[in-house]
Amino acid sequence: MILGLQWGDEGKGKIVDVLTRDYDIIARFQGGPNAGHTLIFDGTKHVLHTIPSGIFHDKKINVVGNGVVIDPVIFKNEIEKLKAVGVDLKNKLFISKKAHLILPTHRLIDKASELSKGTKKIGSTLKGIGPTYMDKTGRNGLRVGDLSEDDWMIKYDNLKNKHLNLIRSFNVDIDFDIEELSNNFFESIEYIKQVKFIDSEHFFNESLKNGKKIIAEGAQGSLLDIDFGTYPYVTSSTTTAAGASTGLGIAPNKIDDVIGIFKAYTTRVGSGPFPTELFDDIGNRISKVGNEFGATTGRPRRCGWLDLVALRHSIIINGVTKLAIMKGDVLSGLKKIKICTKYRYKGELIDYLPYSLESKNLEPIYEEMSGWDDDITAIKNMEDLPKTFLNYISFIQDWVGVQIKIISVGPDRKQTIIV
Repeated sequence: MILGLQWGDEGKGKIVDVLTRDYDIIARFQGGPNAGHTLIFDGTKHVLHTIPSGIFHDKKINVVGNGVVIDPVIFKNEIEKLKAVGVDLKNKLFISKKAHLILPTHRLIDKASELSKGTKKIGSTLKGIGPTYMDKTGRNGLRVGDLSEDDWMIKYDNLKNKHLNLIRSFNVDIDFDIEELSNNFFESIEYIKQVKFIDSEHFFNESLKNGKKIIAEGAQGSLLDIDFGTYPYVTSSTTTAAGASTGLGIAPNKIDDVIGIFKAYTTRVGSGPFPTELFDDIGNRISKVGNEFGATTGRPRRCGWLDLVALRHSIIINGVTKLAIMKGDVLSGLKKIKICTKYRYKGELIDYLPYSLESKNLEPIYEEMSGWDDDITAIKNMEDLPKTFLNYISFIQDWVGVQIKIISVGPDRKQTIIV
């Protein structure tokens, strides 16, 4: 299992891509096209939104699991881009029949809801993710398996009409052409019907029985989890290890390794508390050097120092067995680096994540370490890394109690050190 331990954008796609060679099946288990997994190899950048990050490898099966919500229009565009660069999807891309579909009106509800909140908006990507999960838990959703049934258009119309009434109730002005949106949706539905729909939980468990190895690929990050994230500024799905079991139908005792991905610093997109956020030249430098812009939305990411309190929280709730540190190269050139090890929460020093991370209640407490000047992007072996970077890694390992086994020193597939 490969999970993000921060607020998303940690580099999960790259690590899935790097490790895929040792696995047979790569499966996305939650989230929707609000996720953007960026892969760079052979001098080319690829961004995936719904399709698992193992798709560029031959003879590997990629499955969109039941916990994912799928926008057929975005999915169609994603398939077309893959075909344009020569990726043969036949017999290597499957979709769970139990995955829910994002309707055009789900996106409209998302937009109307955000507009109605004014300055208190969540920071949604407006992809219709939240409203789709609301229909899923409300037992109104349209699923991929419904597309093979004779009455699926009746289900679509019923849900669409319910949504249009809901949109009117927000009492905000949004322009849309429902006929045009519906036509694009139907065209995309016919397109994705070319992909094989499967009873995914049966497929996964039979595969395990036959000795196949599976990577469960998470989207977003643990601090965006609907239960354990910085609520209400979270996503609408379970982004933690528990989400892999419910999102694929694989029992917890079948999971061998939980690989947690984190950046050498911290970023966040959209609204919500961020204790270690930087508003100075260092924050701007990290943003610029790290190219910190959302892969899906293009929105600038907020940047700050590494928060070990939040990181250990994510490690504990996920049962992380090994860690991957990303973007250490971005911090090269900083004379001093700070790292958060405690919070002052309502006047008390604590080392765990409390109920609220709002700045009125909480202040981060830092330790300072020496930085590294060296360009580490061409380094292939851990022992060749700068001593101060190795000290940084050791400090993190000792504090969180889990070993760092993967070190990314650049965006390319080849710029990865496996310890």
